[in-house]
Amino acid sequence: MSEQGLTPEFAQAYCAMMLDGIAREGEITKKVIAAVPDAASHYRPDPNARTAQELAWHIANTDVQFLDGIADLKFNMQNPEHKPQTSADVVAWYDENLKRGVARVAALTPEQLLTPIGFFGVFNLPAVLYLGFLNNHSIHHRGELATYLRPMGSKVPSIYGGSYDEPFQPPAENAA
Repeated sequence: MSEQGLTPEFAQAYCAMMLDGIAREGEITKKVIAAVPDAASHYRPDPNARTAQELAWHIANTDVQFLDGIADLKFNMQNPEHKPQTSADVVAWYDENLKRGVARVAALTPEQLLTPIGFFGVFNLPAVLYLGFLNNHSIHHRGELATYLRPMGSKVPSIYGGSYDEPFQPPAENAA
């Protein structure tokens, strides 16, 4: 039993559940980032807000940085040397690196998942618990970015069901 009362079995099961959810959320995130029109990517709703391009990159890059920090059992949150410039390039970078990061975390042992990791003097949690923080952070900023889309002249994709622009389509029933 770890210091926080987490067992290796719990850590492994929680990790698998969270990584499955993060992969599914990543698919939705890619749709929202892809909807950012490059011609309007410098839109910001307020002078103190990030631009759509900055926000899209923040979401993609931070998700990957969290996964890498968990897999490395150490957070350094370093930015890549070359960041993508178009929405399509951010989506492609995110797709590749999210899958890589998820695979790295999935390969951790239960003992590694229970290893406490300091997060810049703010948190010191078992590695596996940062998956919840990653998920919440990503969903929060994805919702923020989704509110930018219509003012930029874009359409809002379905996120958790239909949207005005992409109505819910129930799956076709199998014909017997």
